[in-house]
Amino acid sequence: MSMPELILIAAVAANRAIGKDNRLLWQIPADMAHFKSLTNGHTVLMGRKTWESLPARFRPLPGRRNLVVSRQADYSAPGAELAPSIESALTLATDAEKIFVIGGEEIYRQTLALAQRLEITEVHQTPDADAWFPEITATDWQETQRNPQEGYAFVTYLRR
Repeated sequence: MSMPELILIAAVAANRAIGKDNRLLWQIPADMAHFKSLTNGHTVLMGRKTWESLPARFRPLPGRRNLVVSRQADYSAPGAELAPSIESALTLATDAEKIFVIGGEEIYRQTLALAQRLEITEVHQTPDADAWFPEITATDWQETQRNPQEGYAFVTYLRR
């Protein structure tokens, strides 16, 4: 049985910023649509804080299997499956074709080394932030696709 493809998906500023006060830094409708089209029908993996940052009407994210990692044993995330660690979440989803990691910072850090692909919306801003995406190094990652837009670009990286 083959393992699922692990893909990190994020909107990342020029300074690697991804969030502040447990919120996204911008609302780009085309980015939201891009996120939905890529993740729809697949498994999404997120941390507790990312789950809590989703608007209530989008919890769980519709049309996707939602996995939430939380170390709190009594945590409740109705409509999602809970796992105490990244490892156990990935074990739960061994039957998936693709697993999209959707945040936040801590979860991205722990999964970057395991990922085969990155789907990054590069936002041409340098906002104030308190959550960051890990560095995407040219030694590990090769840009294979770039779709420039006004003020941002959709970029795909594959592991070298």
